[in-house]
Amino acid sequence: MRAEKGDGFPGPRLRRAAKALDQAGYEYEIRDLPGYRLVPWTWRQRRRDREDVRELTGQINLPVLALDEGKTVVGSGRIVEWAKAHPAYQPEVGGG
Repeated sequence: MRAEKGDGFPGPRLRRAAKALDQAGYEYEIRDLPGYRLVPWTWRQRRRDREDVRELTGQINLPVLALDEGKTVVGSGRIVEWAKAHPAYQPEVGGG
């Protein structure tokens, strides 16, 4: 499992997604990708350096969670929803 981030530091969207993955019991790798969408002078580098993200998802925005089975989850809100719906550890129903 891999989470992708940009900006050179963990921004609030990545922190939110990472916290949800931590709480759901997942181990993941964070790859730092350059470029920030609101800074025009990074746009060329952003497009070039995020080509693998485009191949995976059809777009270049972050964060992206690449699941082991080849699927992706794009956006911190969707990553949080996915982590809540798919905890790594699921307690047995009924105990025992």
